[in-house]
Amino acid sequence: MESSAARTVVVGHDGSGTADLALAWALDYAGRFDAEIRVVRGWSMSTAPRPASMTGGYVPPIEEFEAAVVADLEKDGARVVAQRGSGVPVSYEAYRGAPANGLVEASQDADLLVMGARGLGGFKGLALGSVSDQCVRHAACPVVVIRDEHSADIERSRRLDSGLVE
Repeated sequence: MESSAARTVVVGHDGSGTADLALAWALDYAGRFDAEIRVVRGWSMSTAPRPASMTGGYVPPIEEFEAAVVADLEKDGARVVAQRGSGVPVSYEAYRGAPANGLVEASQDADLLVMGARGLGGFKGLALGSVSDQCVRHAACPVVVIRDEHSADIERSRRLDSGLVE
């Protein structure tokens, strides 16, 4: 990668609290390393919000479902961006399909993939959720997994980065 190219951080966001923590962490990282953020969300017909045009027996085109997903994602992301007060460029996109597949695909053009892990994979004792586990194994770039407030502690991360380990 040329030094003049902007760094890209992809953030997987599923609407959960840990996804918000991951986005907050990524905003801090991007601000320190002059990177831009692409917030992405996977969706299916069963998880997509209903478009406003869906009335009676009318089923709108798939593009309207995707637009509704992006609108929800922008609303979720804007809340976190507003709290952080960051001047980092942020874009939003949705992809139809399995979350892990979409994130691995998005990682092809990224310098870093950041995501939250809720640990809902169903395997007791599994440190990562199934989506984050697949991303760690298959992403084309380094992956940061945020599990909770402690792992998202930006001030602690800054102290660790500067060698001031507690």
